[in-house]
Amino acid sequence: MQLLRKHRTRRGYAMVTTFGILTLVAVAGVSYVNSATQTVRLSKRQTEEVQLTHVCEAGVQSVLRSLWRPFKIDQNFFDMDDWCTGASYGSAAVVTSGTIPNIGAFSAGVIGYASPNNDPYSRIVTVRAVGFIDRNGNGQLDGTETSKVVDVSARFELARSQVFDYTYFINNYGWMDGFAANQLIVNGDMRANGNFDFLNGSPTVNGSVIACNNDKLDPGAPGNINMAPVKQTTSSYISSFNNSARVRQGYDPVRHGAVGSTSFEQNRDFVFESAASLQTNRAFGAAMMDARGVRGWSRVNTAETPTVTTLDTSPTQEVVMPDLSDLPYYQGLSGNYRNPKQTWQDGSANPNFNQVAYLEVWDPSLNGGAGAYKRLTTNGVIDGSAVLVGTSTNPIRIHGPVTITQDVVMKGVVQGQGTIYTGRNVHIVGNITYRNAPDFRYTGGRSSMQAVENFNEKRDFLGLAARGSVILGNPLTFTDSYPLYYMMPPFTKGRYDENGNYIPAYNAKNRDSTGRMLYQSVIPDATLRSVATDSQGRDIGVNTVDAILYTNFVGGGNVGTAGGGMTLNGTIISKDEAIVAWSLPVRLNYDNRIRERSISRTPLIDLQLPRSPVMLRSTWQDRGFRYQRGAQ
Repeated sequence: MQLLRKHRTRRGYAMVTTFGILTLVAVAGVSYVNSATQTVRLSKRQTEEVQLTHVCEAGVQSVLRSLWRPFKIDQNFFDMDDWCTGASYGSAAVVTSGTIPNIGAFSAGVIGYASPNNDPYSRIVTVRAVGFIDRNGNGQLDGTETSKVVDVSARFELARSQVFDYTYFINNYGWMDGFAANQLIVNGDMRANGNFDFLNGSPTVNGSVIACNNDKLDPGAPGNINMAPVKQTTSSYISSFNNSARVRQGYDPVRHGAVGSTSFEQNRDFVFESAASLQTNRAFGAAMMDARGVRGWSRVNTAETPTVTTLDTSPTQEVVMPDLSDLPYYQGLSGNYRNPKQTWQDGSANPNFNQVAYLEVWDPSLNGGAGAYKRLTTNGVIDGSAVLVGTSTNPIRIHGPVTITQDVVMKGVVQGQGTIYTGRNVHIVGNITYRNAPDFRYTGGRSSMQAVENFNEKRDFLGLAARGSVILGNPLTFTDSYPLYYMMPPFTKGRYDENGNYIPAYNAKNRDSTGRMLYQSVIPDATLRSVATDSQGRDIGVNTVDAILYTNFVGGGNVGTAGGGMTLNGTIISKDEAIVAWSLPVRLNYDNRIRERSISRTPLIDLQLPRSPVMLRSTWQDRGFRYQRGAQ
């Protein structure tokens, strides 16, 4: 009996133990199931939040793109102001909706629009996007559906254009044909929004050469540089040019700062260094940059095989070229201009502070025949055309941005700082030189870059910006062979705008509303001939141009026709380039006073040159995620 009880007790213990283990297993199972379910729910929640973040981003991009494309084409804020002024959370503008298949739907619109500090060149656009999982497919956010809200602010600007960072900028194909190393010397950087080709020879390029892919051209450009041109070493360049007043100086670590220093970062874009390298994630020194990436190269003569080193494989991007089609805008710019610079960088007073824009020429018939200056502008504008001739004694005097609604024909000496906008062509029929030219050397007591800039800030400066073309030389002597052959297709290129509309290639022999061919001037031939020729009727020719040349179409014509070659101290910027040199050498020297110093520092001389559209994302804010479990 006792033994039997013991066995029964043990059996009872076993049953209790088994029941306890099963209970623990059950609890563990329930806990595991709950944990797994919670993990699945959490994973699903996180997945849907990530997905809806991307859906919101799609909505934001859709709104910004609908604003960017017309802004990029028109290059003004007229449409954007009309569409977005007054936008608010309760009254959104430019509202758009859409879906991403199998993921979610969005609704987005502008809920804020402002001009920061009343800046006429800038707008802040705030876009709100709501992304949601449209489970019932009704295209609306219902209370049982998961959603996310995102706000993004973007800054649209008409910014100082990058095209002014180059000695030679061509929106279509860049090309140099038939030059030996000592016949064409470029002291500055060169860029094209297409291919860049060196043909039948190799000029010397002491600077970077940049090309980029451009499918909007006709034909499209893959964006390659066909060969490495000749380039001087830094020491050779310094020996050749550091005693030249009009070229940028060769890099000297003592003067310009050791690589990586604060002084170096301030000066790196204003000096020449032959050996290219990557410094703070961008190229320093003369590099070839195209669709294949960034490459350094060395080639000191045409007999040498180039040595090329890859620095970065990232392809280049298009630089948007400003457009001058909206002439009334520039008329308003001229009429409203008041010189904003109260003091120079050295602290001295600017005598032109708050003055209006004007253009003056010497008129010998005034003042009883003794001569005096005559102001040609009314509120900074000339309605019609103008012939401008200056001498060293009586230079053309300019101040600020001046608009001439048709053509300007000019030659001679210029004094002051200003930009001339023309509604049609700029015709340069003789030399244009500064009375008080800049000097980029460490001379005259100037022992630092700052001292050099302080000096050059006050020197003469001229911008010539044509709604039509910049024509060099006497157009009355142009022939179908030279230079008109290069001012027509196939050398000029058609292209597509951002909306896919085709823009035909420039053809110099087409006629406009004036009845004149596009390369010709509306100024009477007899008047033009009297300015472009000497007393014996011979062309005086173009040998020197001190100016920033900007054109909506072609920069071209004949230079050096009277011998002596041609030197451009400034830059040429155009959609197509068609300059024919009749004598040598040809030299292009960059005037770095128009280059932006930094985001917070304007160019040394800021004279309302054309601006390019840009868009910058500034803020991204998560306004909340709402997860609806019951809607699974």
